[in-house]
Amino acid sequence: MGFTTGLLGGFTLTASILYLSTELHARNRAHQAAHLRQQASLIENIYAPAPPAPPQPDRRIQAGIWETAKDKWNATLEKEVRQVQNVDWQSWTQRAEESVGNLVSRAFDRGKEAAKEVGK
Repeated sequence: MGFTTGLLGGFTLTASILYLSTELHARNRAHQAAHLRQQASLIENIYAPAPPAPPQPDRRIQAGIWETAKDKWNATLEKEVRQVQNVDWQSWTQRAEESVGNLVSRAFDRGKEAAKEVGK
């Protein structure tokens, strides 16, 4: 049992060391390759820079019917609110008072004329 155990133990140890060393070597090579690619890219950009990217095209998404209707409604509402805000309320009140006063005075005048005709 000592010979078999020693043989298997030695084989396991040797295989483990061999595996770890090849794995370490592969990772080092991959890391070095990445560094070399990065350095080559930097040097290439110094003597032959990449052309600038073309400008991005305007991307406009057409709104749906519902959104378009809401936008039109909001625009109309904003326009009407602006009109109400820009009204000169003092002159409007003055004109309204004059108009109502003229209507009342005409009504009284007609009433007086009608009363005179009835009284004759």
